[in-house]
Amino acid sequence: MNIKSVAKKAGVSVATVSRVLNHPDAVAPDTKEHILSVMESLDYTPNWFARGLKLNRTGVIALLIPDILDLGYMEIAKGVEDVAHQKKYNIMLCTTEEDRGKEKEQVENFLTRKVDGIILVSSFLKNSDLQQIKKQDVSVVLIGKNEDNTGANLVYTDYKAATSEAVKHMIEIGHRKIGMIYGTRPKLENMDKLEGFKKTLMEEGLNYRDSHIVEEENSIEGGYLAASKLLNQADRPEALFVSSDTMAIGAMEKIKQTGLRIPQDIAVVGFDNLKISGFMEPKLTTVAKPMYRMGLVAARLLFDLMEEDEQKEQEPQEILIQSKLKVRKSCGHQDRLKEIF
Repeated sequence: MNIKSVAKKAGVSVATVSRVLNHPDAVAPDTKEHILSVMESLDYTPNWFARGLKLNRTGVIALLIPDILDLGYMEIAKGVEDVAHQKKYNIMLCTTEEDRGKEKEQVENFLTRKVDGIILVSSFLKNSDLQQIKKQDVSVVLIGKNEDNTGANLVYTDYKAATSEAVKHMIEIGHRKIGMIYGTRPKLENMDKLEGFKKTLMEEGLNYRDSHIVEEENSIEGGYLAASKLLNQADRPEALFVSSDTMAIGAMEKIKQTGLRIPQDIAVVGFDNLKISGFMEPKLTTVAKPMYRMGLVAARLLFDLMEEDEQKEQEPQEILIQSKLKVRKSCGHQDRLKEIF
C-alpha cells in the first residue's frame, strides 16, 4: 500500500494526498475528509494519525533546549516527556546552542510540521517572534526568562535569590574570601547569579575581588580551567561558589590535584543539584534547581493552553518554582543535620 493507491481510490492526484499529509490546511475540507476516509479504509496510516488530521492535531509537541549534552536540560526534558507520555503525545527535540538565528529557524521548521505546541528553554526569541507563533494558533511556554519575553507563558526560578541564599550560608559558616566561577551560557541565567553573588557580599559588608571571579565554558573542563586560574593566585579564595554542578566537578578535581583539601582548605558550593552531586567525595553542597519540576510544570501548562477554547483570549501565566539549598560536606558546614542526599 502506498500513496499512489490512496490517490487512485480517492480519485485525486498524488500531490493532493501529499498535501493532506503535510499541509492539511491547504486542502478543501470536503476533499480532506474524503481522502482521510480512504486512507483509513485502506489502513494506509495509523488511525491515530488520521484522527489527528481531522482534529487539526498532530499529537506532537516541540522542545528546544540550548545543549543536549547538559544533564540539567535532560532533567527538564524528562519532566516534559513524562507529561507528554501521559497525554499520549510525542516530542520533537532539538538544540539551539543559544543562537537566536538557529532557534528561529528551528521554530519555523516545527511550525511547518504543524506541531501542536512548543516549549522553549532559555530562549532568545523576542516578543515579536512569539506573537508570530501565536498567530498560527500554536501554544508556547518558556522555561527561564530573557530580556524580552514579558507577557509570555513562563516557568522560571529566581537565580539571584538562590545565589544569595548559597552565599549567605557560606558567610554564616565563617568564609570571608569567597570567589565565583560561572559559565558563559546560559548568559542571562549566569548574569543573574553573578549579580546575586556581588550584591550579597556587599550587603553582608564583604568586598569581592574581580580577580576572584572567573568566567569559563559551562563544562567540566571549564570548571577545571577556572579553578586553575584561581588557585594560581597568591591570595586565592578560601571558598568558591560555582554556577553549575558540572563546572564544580571540574573545579573540585583541580583542587584535589593541587593537594588542597575540600572543605578544609577551600570550600565549594555548586548549583543545579545534579544526581551525581550527592555521590561525589566530598558530597557537593549545591542549590537544587528544580529542573525536572520545571519541565513537568511547563508541559502541564502547555497542555492546559492547548486544551482551552481557542477563541478564548488566554491570560499569560508566570509560574515561579523555588530552589532549595542542599547542604552537604563540601561547604564545610559542621551541623550535618541539614545534610540531604
